[in-house]
Amino acid sequence: MAESKELKSLLMKMKEESEKVGLKPNIQNTKIMASGPITARQVEGETVETDRLYFLGAKITASGDCSHEIERRLLLGRKVMTNLDSILKSRDITLSTKVHLVKALVFPIVMYGCESWTMKKAEC
Repeated sequence: MAESKELKSLLMKMKEESEKVGLKPNIQNTKIMASGPITARQVEGETVETDRLYFLGAKITASGDCSHEIERRLLLGRKVMTNLDSILKSRDITLSTKVHLVKALVFPIVMYGCESWTMKKAEC
């Protein structure tokens, strides 16, 4: 319960300090995620608690499960590969150029955020 009061105090302080410099936080877009017992947190009557959020394009869950994010990234990579299909099947383009294209256009999309992924033994 003490953590809940402390968190509410920090949220209100963030709001007050932001307003001092002319910023108005959008409460509808403000999200917090707790890793302990979940209790609803509200600022200005809006619930800001969530069990998952997107941060810098990566999905983060309270449980730490990354399987959905890995699947999403693989799907995005497949979509790019589908878009490159005609180029990759072309006989006018050398194999080394095709490899460079895949490394430059597909790998970054698939691997974005991989530094924070957690792997389970079953996924190895």
